[in-house]
Amino acid sequence: MSTLQLFADKGPKSVSFVNNLKVELASTIFAPKLKFADDSDREENFLELTDKKSGFTLVEPNAIVKYLAATSKNGSKDVFKADPLEATLNKIAALGSKALDGINFEKFDFTSNANTNSVIQILAYSSLYPLLGLKKNSEIQQSVQTWFAEFGSNSKIEKAVATAKSVSRLERVKEKNTGKRNVLSGIEFIHQEGKLAPKVGQRNILITSALPYVNNVPHLGNIVGSVLSADIFARYCKRRNFNTLFICGTDEYGTATETKALEEHVTPRELCNKYHKIHKEVYDWFGIGFDYFGRTTTDKQTEISQHIFLELQKNGFLEEQSMKQLYCPVHKGYLADRYVEGECPKCHYEDARGDQCDKCGALLDPFELIKPRCKLDNATPEPRHSNHVFLSLDKLEPDLRKWIEKASNEGNWSKNAKTITNSWLREGLKPRCITRDLVWGTPVPLEKYKDKVLYVWFDATIGYISITANYTDNWRAWWQNPENVKLYQFMGKDNVPFHTVVFPATEIGTKENWTMLHHLNTTEYLQYEGGKFSKSRNIGVFGNNAKDTGVSPAVWRYYLASIRPEAQDSQFSWAEFVTKNNSELLANLGNFVNRIVKYVNAKYNGVVPKYNISNCSDYPKASSELTKLIETYNNDLESVHERKGLETVMLTSARGNQFLQDNKMDNSLYNDHPDKADAVVAIGLNIVYLVSALISPYMPETSALIEKILNVPALRIPDKFEMWIQAGHCIGKPQYLFSRIDPEKVEEWKHKYGGKPQA
Repeated sequence: MSTLQLFADKGPKSVSFVNNLKVELASTIFAPKLKFADDSDREENFLELTDKKSGFTLVEPNAIVKYLAATSKNGSKDVFKADPLEATLNKIAALGSKALDGINFEKFDFTSNANTNSVIQILAYSSLYPLLGLKKNSEIQQSVQTWFAEFGSNSKIEKAVATAKSVSRLERVKEKNTGKRNVLSGIEFIHQEGKLAPKVGQRNILITSALPYVNNVPHLGNIVGSVLSADIFARYCKRRNFNTLFICGTDEYGTATETKALEEHVTPRELCNKYHKIHKEVYDWFGIGFDYFGRTTTDKQTEISQHIFLELQKNGFLEEQSMKQLYCPVHKGYLADRYVEGECPKCHYEDARGDQCDKCGALLDPFELIKPRCKLDNATPEPRHSNHVFLSLDKLEPDLRKWIEKASNEGNWSKNAKTITNSWLREGLKPRCITRDLVWGTPVPLEKYKDKVLYVWFDATIGYISITANYTDNWRAWWQNPENVKLYQFMGKDNVPFHTVVFPATEIGTKENWTMLHHLNTTEYLQYEGGKFSKSRNIGVFGNNAKDTGVSPAVWRYYLASIRPEAQDSQFSWAEFVTKNNSELLANLGNFVNRIVKYVNAKYNGVVPKYNISNCSDYPKASSELTKLIETYNNDLESVHERKGLETVMLTSARGNQFLQDNKMDNSLYNDHPDKADAVVAIGLNIVYLVSALISPYMPETSALIEKILNVPALRIPDKFEMWIQAGHCIGKPQYLFSRIDPEKVEEWKHKYGGKPQA
């Protein structure tokens, strides 16, 4: 074997690592004296095994593995026989997790033991390493994951993996890699492994967004008010390496589901299945990165809700009252408060709901409405009496008040959250009904009330807990661990009282050690072109419509975050949408990134030159100002001022543009002041890298593209500006981050989504 010479593959993709690992494992096992040769003068990027005497050469990695196995001490030519798993493994090596769909590894025999002498096991371990080397993958059978861990526990295998990494050009490089292609310094990697669990001594953040109701398609106001706002904060926390769990799901029980199912002539379960899928598809397209997106119609929901109900009963916080309800004689069903409409007795708005007036914000009783009507069929409802269970909020009020005063200040609740909560307290709390005469809901766990279900607004907030329980059996570590976990909740203002009064009172009433609300972040309403969104009248943009425009989700996320209705109602405007894309994203961020990447490719062949920071006199000032912007940004996001945080990102990008402008990065700089030019481009590329990190919570798709262009790993959102990209680092080719939108689209879209029939 001493006559053979082995060269590594240093191609630009992670598949080069897989190929190198295959050969290094085979060399370790079958030809331990064979090592990768010094190939610093070799320009080709392919793998190669060459016999120096005969000139015989192999370049296909699987063939090299088989050749080394066949020519080893106890080798056999049988290794060259076709194995049905090999083609599958090759596909996985090339496509990653995209190739996993429908594969059942258990039909293959390679997991029967961890025998390192098997060629197919070498190929399997190498091909699966990018998917299993850092964390578990739920798409791959547990038996395969167990085999993978056992196979890799051998010290020789661990050493081979390290060697393959050292000679490969990976897309995500190790810290301070001084290789030929990636030269970086001080990178702190983003890490999140397996099922998330709180960790002692770390910041543990539990994030929920209001559970979207399952009976309709979410519109842009729904999206920005809850799931997008929560996602931006969750991505920020994860990009800071805080231990963060982001939970959400569809709210599926209640009268509204039963009524909608009647409208669509399906069962409530069929309706929930349909809309759960629609919601999930919308959020996936918008890039909402839930750790788990579940639903409330589960066994865990029944188990946990009934447990909490019974604890409240045991502690004396439930009582029975006879309740007058409105009953629709036409479709023969009791009406949930929000399915009764009529004239508001306070502001005389004609479309007030039975629980609240959307115009003046007053909390209502359905019997207060003037000329009440059934929302489903416009029939006049009639009053009927029924016995129900009430949550004794009056008994819980003293402890609840103390908690609200402490939590709202420590957690820096948003202004409207405090205002709405205090309006409830100001009037004094009264017992609130928590059961309903329905079939579709969590059954009441008492024989007397076996034909009733829990009221959806008592039940739904418990959904946060049950959805977490469906994500991990260790859910109590998140929900009964107030000493180590901070709970952040995001929602529109209409959901506030249920999260600051009803749900916390429920937790207090059980006398169990619950993780309770720390920070409540709410939004006002997003209006559409001066009016309200209406699915039935085709007014406004709904989740599926955004995709139909052909505009990328990154642009939609940017626009919605930039108009997020934080302190007052805001307006969606097509003209503003197009202007922000063309004048802000294209002209500021896109221009900055494209300008310097093109320059480095044109002048330096894509390689960061050797530089001396002192050759750029503007560096100290620029570095100081960038660090201040980072501090402002982190303060913005820590206090969950997301709209202001986005403004700070764009100021950082503008500062990068200013830096290039002030230093006149052009042909003259390169020709007449080469030392300064070298420093300017290095500093400029690091500002781009910084911007990629700061923009990531808002536009993860754009952040990933910038990282690809720079050929760098995801950067943890830093505390100060540094020179992470070093001399000798090779960047990629320029790519456009954004496309210009033709202003003529404004009228087209206004017409299409303005209430007129679709073409």
